[in-house]
Amino acid sequence: MRPGAVLVNTSRGGLVDYEAVVAALRDGTLGGAGLDVLETEPPGANSTAISNVPNLVVTPHLGFYSEQALVELQRKAAEQVRAVLEGRTPDYPVNTI
Repeated sequence: MRPGAVLVNTSRGGLVDYEAVVAALRDGTLGGAGLDVLETEPPGANSTAISNVPNLVVTPHLGFYSEQALVELQRKAAEQVRAVLEGRTPDYPVNTI
């Protein structure tokens, strides 16, 4: 990344090397970071490693949230239940049946 860049991760916690991000924020190489996911959730003992880091914003895995997203989430869940009850394969199966 370019010096001064801002890293935003709303995907998966394991994609980011948090020690490297913290080091880059502390030495000014990285301009900022926004993390909506962590490798371990809830952070527990690891939370001290991301405390008092300059230009770091950590949110509680709610980057998706909006009133519209909540309505869509509920609609999609209901559609998947309906599909299974009607004998159809759901769009997002966890286990293949």
